[in-house]
Amino acid sequence: MTKIVYLGILFLTVLGCKTTSFPINKGVKSNTPIANNIEKVANSTHPFYFKSSGTEPFWGLTISDYEIVFNTIGDSMVFPYIEPILALDANVKLYRLKSKFAQLNIQILQQICINSMSGNTFPYSVSVEYKKNAASEFEKLSGCGQYVADYRLHDSWILEELNGEKISVENFSNKLPLIEINSNNNTFLGFAGCNEMNGSLFFEKEKLQFINLAITKMKCESSNKETEFITTLQSTNLYQIENNRLILSNPSGIKIKFKKID
Repeated sequence: MTKIVYLGILFLTVLGCKTTSFPINKGVKSNTPIANNIEKVANSTHPFYFKSSGTEPFWGLTISDYEIVFNTIGDSMVFPYIEPILALDANVKLYRLKSKFAQLNIQILQQICINSMSGNTFPYSVSVEYKKNAASEFEKLSGCGQYVADYRLHDSWILEELNGEKISVENFSNKLPLIEINSNNNTFLGFAGCNEMNGSLFFEKEKLQFINLAITKMKCESSNKETEFITTLQSTNLYQIENNRLILSNPSGIKIKFKKID
């Protein structure tokens, strides 16, 4: 029993620290113990953007653009990535995976989840059903998960364009708005054009939102575009990074362009 608990703790530690997933093997199941998969994780070339885990028994799940990897103590199942089924009225994703070796159903629900062992809080609840094809019933597990923010966001960015117009210091208080993003803990801080600000990031794969905004209350000149900048920033929910630019948009088009500060 002590050995099982030790392996479980080791597995959860590895899952929480790494930012890569296992090489694709097209749904083939492996009987390699979790502790022996460390080298595979370290050598992978496909970074994952979602990770989750649970206890009793210990299990873990990672999702990348290439593969979905599910692990329990003594088992590893790897499936090629598929697009999830989306709920119409809530932020719920359902993955139904099947190979000649196993079946795996995953539900990811945006809902506060507390890890029963560590007490840590996560933004997503995850339920898993899996079985080897020879089995008659699914094993059911539950746990918590989170999206891993794009490491390329982790930088300082200065405003370049706002609603399709080039921006100059004259549009603000002789200093351009800038944001400093910490993708490790999904937070940001910066200067809005007149006031200091900080807040949190909501990240899901290609989606990015700036939420829980707090801002100082200094009075600004009427010509200052700070209000327009803040309103526009909070209206965006998509992002791209190219040519050292962070481009924020929503379904109506590109709204903000930031330039990376060297």
